[in-house]
Amino acid sequence: MILGVGTDLANIDRIQGTLDRFGDRFRNRVFTEIEQRKAEYRHDTAGTYAKRWAAKEACSKALGTGLRMGIAWKDMAVTNLRTGQPVMHVTGWAAERLKEMTPEGYEAIIHVTLTDDHPWAQAFVVIEARRVQEAVAQP
Repeated sequence: MILGVGTDLANIDRIQGTLDRFGDRFRNRVFTEIEQRKAEYRHDTAGTYAKRWAAKEACSKALGTGLRMGIAWKDMAVTNLRTGQPVMHVTGWAAERLKEMTPEGYEAIIHVTLTDDHPWAQAFVVIEARRVQEAVAQP
């Protein structure tokens, strides 16, 4: 079952301007160390940050809260599998909210997809609840 859906569109040039103006203050407030390493390694640094910004906004919307009610930017973080597929991780208040909205007997799975076409970066987040399979005892 679908528990939540969120989307966001971020302007890469606006993120670049924020990086130019606030630098580490902005990076350290919004992005985890892993996210920062990924972005600083990439040729399109601002585009990488913009996609992650959009993912955090989309995730907060899928959680049904937006960026209020105690969710911090770093409570949501994007990493990538070796294949490049983005993965959303939640901690802190975001993890508590996810647990609260997940029905008993289900586990929550957060799906995230990112794209960009300068000057835009976009993210979609879908939170799915899957029934937990009980282990069957073997004779």
